[in-house]
Amino acid sequence: MNPLSPAEWEILVLSLKVGGVAIAAALPVSFALAWVLARWRFPGKVLVDAMVHLPLVLPPVVTGWLLLLAFSPNALLGGFLERTLGLTFLFRWTGAALAAAVMALPLMVRAMRLSLEAVDRRLESAARTLGAGPWRTFVTVTLPLSANGVLAALVLGFARSVGEFGATITFASNIPGETQTLPLAIYSALQVPGSDLQVARLAGLSVALSVAALVLSEWLARRSGQERGRHVV
Repeated sequence: MNPLSPAEWEILVLSLKVGGVAIAAALPVSFALAWVLARWRFPGKVLVDAMVHLPLVLPPVVTGWLLLLAFSPNALLGGFLERTLGLTFLFRWTGAALAAAVMALPLMVRAMRLSLEAVDRRLESAARTLGAGPWRTFVTVTLPLSANGVLAALVLGFARSVGEFGATITFASNIPGETQTLPLAIYSALQVPGSDLQVARLAGLSVALSVAALVLSEWLARRSGQERGRHVV
């Protein structure tokens, strides 16, 4: 017996697709920002840090409105992306993925930054002393020691993306089969009298995904700590 109906499968698959694309898009940006914030000192660093974490404290509807201003077809950036790359965000699943990526970015940057800051710089210095260049030191020392922390950040970001609601409904709307992810489907079901069972099934699915992501993230974080402990002299 299939525990999920075809409509629920469609919502789940769309949610996973939106979350996966959001994380794939946010990964290089979040890692670069985490690296800059963890390793560089420059004027205005506090301001950059504040801007990166702004989606965490802004009302999600404001973030969605700002995305509308920036990525609607009539906006400068949105119009450019549509003309040059054929990317349309408004009322499309790509818009839901963009909103999810923006909301997940601060969590990912924060987790990656902590992981990079926890890498023992003496090991990097030892590699450089032995003749390894910056790139080789990064690939053979820094990246392996921070890999589990980066993976934990990806898992947290994915869970945040799948659970995104406010910015998504503001920017990409709530269109079944196109932008209606799990939280939006729960919201729609709540508006229909007598749909308590549907709400409970979708909410249970959402809770199961969130718990699995948190457990996996915690396991990866513990492995990261153990890995660094084995390398510390």
